[in-house]
Amino acid sequence: MSDTPSTKERAREGSLEAPTRHPVEWQTESFWDVDKLNAELERVYDICHGCRRCVSLCNAFPTLFDLVDESDTMEVDGVDKADYQKVVDHCYLCDMCYMSKCPYVPPHEWNVDFPHLMLRAKAVNFKNNGASFRDRTLTSTDAVAKMATIPLVDVTVNALNNNGLFRKVLEGTLGVHHSAPVPSYHRNSLRKRVKMLEKAQQEKGAIEPRAVGRTKGKVAFYATCYGNYNAPQLGEDFYQVFQHNGIHIELVPKEACCGMPKLELGDLESVKELKEANIPVLAKLVDEGFDLIAPIPSCVLMYKQELPLMFPDDEDVQKVKQAFFDPFEYLFLRHKEGEFNIDFKQGLGDISYQVACHLRVQNIGLKTRDILNLVPDTQVQAQERCSGHDGTYAVKKETHDIAVKIARPVVRKVDQQEPDYFISDCPMAAAHIGNLSEKVDKPEHPMTLLRIAYGL
Repeated sequence: MSDTPSTKERAREGSLEAPTRHPVEWQTESFWDVDKLNAELERVYDICHGCRRCVSLCNAFPTLFDLVDESDTMEVDGVDKADYQKVVDHCYLCDMCYMSKCPYVPPHEWNVDFPHLMLRAKAVNFKNNGASFRDRTLTSTDAVAKMATIPLVDVTVNALNNNGLFRKVLEGTLGVHHSAPVPSYHRNSLRKRVKMLEKAQQEKGAIEPRAVGRTKGKVAFYATCYGNYNAPQLGEDFYQVFQHNGIHIELVPKEACCGMPKLELGDLESVKELKEANIPVLAKLVDEGFDLIAPIPSCVLMYKQELPLMFPDDEDVQKVKQAFFDPFEYLFLRHKEGEFNIDFKQGLGDISYQVACHLRVQNIGLKTRDILNLVPDTQVQAQERCSGHDGTYAVKKETHDIAVKIARPVVRKVDQQEPDYFISDCPMAAAHIGNLSEKVDKPEHPMTLLRIAYGL
């Protein structure tokens, strides 16, 4: 009997089928079984060792291949299982191996999902061994931000973060690298600024939402902890641009961290707690006719992918997933329907654009580039390489130098281009690249440039 088409597809190295993601079965007993985890790590590591296509993506794969090559057998069976965690520690769940390199992702019969296997290993390690004070602190973004934005405390924190001597002490005590850029904190948060933004809109007149295509013309802005405390001016740019495009925009009434930092730590119970704080609020907004946007790609991905895979049977999680958009994806969808304002007042010149990994893996294309290219006298050169930042990876003393190495190809391209502007959808990635570049004075967010182009 001849092979069926599906069998033939499985027999090939990869296929033309789109990758599929299985739910993260973190609420089953087998997920937490160390022996079963090690068996799966050995199976997948052996496949990766025989392929090695992902060696240039991050330091997880070079770490694995060095362990194999330096073992007595020069195979995975020669690697001490105690060293498996060394590979895990270098994975920051960017998802690029799954989405852009690996030929063995499901529906292939080998069923390789390297990032979610690393997530499982991180979760088991966190459950059994906990995490350092530094790692718990760096991933507790809401708590740190609320403390750092207390009046007078914010001035002190910002001053100390820019003091070389203090940063050396911080590196020695907490393990935060002295050269890593850290964000400023603003007690005049976006939530405090929104009242003025809403008042200005009321004076102009209410915006009547106009639904076109998949968009309702009415968005709730999930500012995120970063957008609220670290870059509140960015939220003002969003308000100005979306209102200028006839889109009704409101701030989500209350929010907690999306949970991505805790996910990368492997603290899945904290992810669950944050989900239980956020999802009811967001689901209610969806029921009220709102679409959802956020300024940080990682936060968008959390609601589009990670939470739906962790909670596949939660109807509200799935509802929020369907309503969540990358902001430039949203604007481009409206542009396709003739509802995007292209009355620009000034060109932006030459732009170097680092495409964040958590944006690339959303499979929506380069919509930020496409929108900015609509501005006259503007050329956008996209750099589809990882910044190596990850939120915490580039900040940690033991991995900062590796993050710098990962960022170098982007930095070289940017410096060769000598652009008028350097941008990334991820402000932390932009700061990391900008800090290493000789040609970037001040990284910008794409929404800030769009506001400039409109002359707002």
